Amino acid sequence: MLPRTLFSNEHDIFRDNVRRFIETEMVPHHRQWELDGVVPRELWRKAGEQGLLCVNVPEEYGGIGAEWYYNVVVIEELARAGVSGPGSGFMVHSEMVASYLLSFGSEALKRKYLPRMVTGEFIGAIAMTEPGAGSDLKSLRTTAVRQGDEYLINGQKIYISNGFNADIIIVATKTDPAAGARGVSLIVIETDQPGFKRGRMLEKIGLQAQDTAELFFEDVRAPVENLLGAEGAGFTMLMTKLAQERLVQAIRSCSAIEAILEWTIAYARERKIFDKPLAEFQNTQFKLAELSAEAAGLRTFVDRSIAAFFDGTLTGVDAAKVKLVASNLHCRVADECLQFFGGYGYVFEFPIARAFVDARVAKIAGGTVEVMKHIIGRDLFA
Repeated sequence: MLPRTLFSNEHDIFRDNVRRFIETEMVPHHRQWELDGVVPRELWRKAGEQGLLCVNVPEEYGGIGAEWYYNVVVIEELARAGVSGPGSGFMVHSEMVASYLLSFGSEALKRKYLPRMVTGEFIGAIAMTEPGAGSDLKSLRTTAVRQGDEYLINGQKIYISNGFNADIIIVATKTDPAAGARGVSLIVIETDQPGFKRGRMLEKIGLQAQDTAELFFEDVRAPVENLLGAEGAGFTMLMTKLAQERLVQAIRSCSAIEAILEWTIAYARERKIFDKPLAEFQNTQFKLAELSAEAAGLRTFVDRSIAAFFDGTLTGVDAAKVKLVASNLHCRVADECLQFFGGYGYVFEFPIARAFVDARVAKIAGGTVEVMKHIIGRDLFA
């Protein structure tokens, strides 16, 4: 594979530290977290102490003020290790919630919440999806009605990552239900408020250690100061940040693909069938050669997209393209590599089995592959 040019020696030192933390504090415990359906809060605080959360948050808000490439290192190492619980949860916390606060929050909101997010004291979530509204945000039914200096929030959210653990949630609401997309607003709520209830923790086929919950809001109060940006600007803010979310999904898929191929190549060297290593069969070599070449092409696409995002030149269409390619390849690599493991690949205690079920969400999270095709196709024929 061509050498990567994004990272400096300082990034590499940071990567080594992140990798050691993951190998000692996450990998040995991750199977239990999958059985529990949640990552313990203690892990969040340990990650905060090690500087793995909200890495690019400026020093004035409690962070270390590192460039976003350091965030990428954390995303990649979590995906490489297959620790999908913290991998998904940290992404929502650091790349979405903290990012929205940094970009659109008032100075008071930044100083109130970001320092506690950096340390892992507060866990963040973002609540967009509803039973009847996913990518079509203008169909949201959760409302926020202003009463004096507060908003009164009512509604329901579903499939909310970090929903069980979250201390603060950015809620997509309708402040003007008649205005369609122009009536969407983003409001930060604290989960200890009366009227807020968590429903059941959802049992998923993958990402089993990542807590995903239903949320209910019944006259939940939030101060007007907790509004991000202006009333009615929520849809625009969400569209602005979706490119970043989709790039992050592509970064995770690319690193997971590379790890899966490494596991499979190592297994093929050791596993014998008909008195010779699996690696000596032409089918093995041809299939893994094909997947390795495609992974190398994706790596170039992903790294170029990372650099474009860092420079501020990554478009929403380009983000949709890289996510589409990465998502499809991720699922195919996980499926075709699992086949080499035979029965072992179907046993959940082996990493390849967990990688297989975790891969499937890549075609859904951050917008389905069909939505990505719609975005790209609309641009082609604009």
